Amino acid sequence: MLTLHHLENSQSIRILWLLEELGIEYAFKMYDRDPATRLAPSEYKEISPLGTAPAITDGNVTLSESNAIIDYIIETYGDGKLRPKTGTPERTDYLFWFHMAQGSLQPLLTNRYVFSMMSGRAPLFIKPIVASIGKKLNENFIAPRLERILVQMEAQLAKTKWFTGDELTAADITMGYCVEVMAVRVGLGDRYPHTQRYLEQMRTRPAYQAALKKDGKFKPLA
Repeated sequence: MLTLHHLENSQSIRILWLLEELGIEYAFKMYDRDPATRLAPSEYKEISPLGTAPAITDGNVTLSESNAIIDYIIETYGDGKLRPKTGTPERTDYLFWFHMAQGSLQPLLTNRYVFSMMSGRAPLFIKPIVASIGKKLNENFIAPRLERILVQMEAQLAKTKWFTGDELTAADITMGYCVEVMAVRVGLGDRYPHTQRYLEQMRTRPAYQAALKKDGKFKPLA
């Protein structure tokens, strides 16, 4: 049976949402982060040696990385759902947002979090230097790129209900986690009303609510 090895407060929420959307049978194993390091516990690293989430096992298959897992589950269990057909107008938007989430957006959000964490954990005598470096990197590299992505997201969601049109796709599942994180780390509000609408719409979806309930601890790391 397909098993989701689910690390708390992680990108693994995507896979939990996907499985609930598809309504397929799966096993679920929850792992808590190490309270001191906030990293995956050693038990989880037996499944995912890099300690990254999500991770699944399915018979003799062991797989990590969000988009790889999403592709595997859709191809194996999806029965044509949640992915526009090749050759349709929606397919191009699907490919862009599905891969942009992990290729461009998630690395920026992760780096922003890492730099802020480094500042808080740095020894007292170098804390001002670390904080200054982190601030400059955010101002000159991370924030401008996040802003450009948000502007493009807002423009897309002004035209479509979901990222690829009127129907939810796996692109929304991979982007959805990023939008949750951006709401915490960047803020949406009045500046990005269509993206805020998207977030609220996502949160009311029954499968997403079921995923959050099953997780029980989800809170994007600030």
